[in-house]
Amino acid sequence: MCGRFNVIDSPEVRALLDVLGVQLGSFRFTPDAAPGSTISIVIDGQEGHQLTDAIWWLLLDANTLKPNYQYATFNSRWDKLNAKGSLAYHPYRNGRCIIPASAFVEGLGDSETYHKIELEGSAIAFGGLYKHYVHRDTGESVYAASIITLGPVPQWQHVHPKSHPLILPTDQPDVLNAWLDKDNSEVSQFDPLLESRIRTAERITPIGRPSKWNAVGESWVIPADTAG
Repeated sequence: MCGRFNVIDSPEVRALLDVLGVQLGSFRFTPDAAPGSTISIVIDGQEGHQLTDAIWWLLLDANTLKPNYQYATFNSRWDKLNAKGSLAYHPYRNGRCIIPASAFVEGLGDSETYHKIELEGSAIAFGGLYKHYVHRDTGESVYAASIITLGPVPQWQHVHPKSHPLILPTDQPDVLNAWLDKDNSEVSQFDPLLESRIRTAERITPIGRPSKWNAVGESWVIPADTAG
């Protein structure tokens, strides 16, 4: 589960936005984004790729346009993407987005052990889903988003043994463009992306409180898995 991330003004983030073809403009830099907060996402708009604000929680209350906290929908599991009737089914076909980030936090599950994860030499392009809500009475328009999570990777046994977020390859613009294309509903082409493995080397740093991002140990690097 990816439950926290940050995004800072850096050459790597600016390079990612350039690859995605969006202007920095109103991009939201934040030292700590938690579920339910407002974040920046990249979507396929009427005139190409565009930035928009979104609530990091896919299921909103129709009356308030606030997160429906009855269900934890800041992540969308990979094995629900093709399940008809699931919240993720239709967004996976016509509501895919990219969520830029600099780093994210994962916990071991013991409420004590947390790590910050960064990519070596690159910003993070989370593969995400979004929904567009319009209040039936006021006409207020709100976007909501989630990060897709995949199955576990063996290298994360001491980081987060249950899942790994979907991180799109920033060095493959064709893949990024296909992912964002709202008219592209042939999702079988994305099956290789849903295979859980580390495609870019990751720097892992032990931290204390997740909201403080305070390092409490030495970092190490997990190399990219070049198999497959």
